[in-house]
Amino acid sequence: MKMYVGNLSYNTSEQEIRELFAEHGEVTDVHVPTDRDTGQPRGFAFVTMDSKSSMVNAIKALNGHEVDGRSLKVNEAKPREARGGGGGGGGGYRR
Repeated sequence: MKMYVGNLSYNTSEQEIRELFAEHGEVTDVHVPTDRDTGQPRGFAFVTMDSKSSMVNAIKALNGHEVDGRSLKVNEAKPREARGGGGGGGGGYRR
């Protein structure tokens, strides 16, 4: 049961997120994506909980909840859309 957690402060740690969501059920995973160039958090996270009921409770309780001065956006994560493979090669110049 994976949730998207948006509008996070760049200062909010993975541990803080885990503790916040653990108040509503068992947290099985927290993933905080980082920018590949700077290593800075990107302002969102994915939290996985052990059951649908835990996820629903967490969404109800935490969507709009303020953390580090930011109002969280919490909802069920949507499956990742398939992306097209590699770019099409731009044709070479011919004379």
